[in-house]
Amino acid sequence: QVQLVESGGGLVQAGGSLRLSCAASGRLFSIYAMGWYRQAPGKQRELVAVITSGGRTNYVDSVKGRFTISRDNGKNAVYLQMNSLKPEDTGVYYCNLGTFLAITKIGGYWGQGTQVTVSS
Repeated sequence: QVQLVESGGGLVQAGGSLRLSCAASGRLFSIYAMGWYRQAPGKQRELVAVITSGGRTNYVDSVKGRFTISRDNGKNAVYLQMNSLKPEDTGVYYCNLGTFLAITKIGGYWGQGTQVTVSS
């Protein structure tokens, strides 16, 4: 059974920073790639950052150089450091397994997400 709890969102001015945290349950957390997803108003959910079990990372072009994903396998936690925030970063942020396909294999489970709002 998977449980994901995201936190750290809030309202910030453009150019500001936020650090999102995700607490994940499950004994096998450390073997899975994990990702941060974003759903902007009126748009589909997209994967913005992913980190493999070994620590390799990848980012969508729109956040490269501004966002940093990290993980602490000892704490079953994933983090997203977001710097130089822009209004277009506004949305609900979710953590989950590293691909949409993997998520379907756990029944499409999502946590409640955390709202990030960037004002101009």
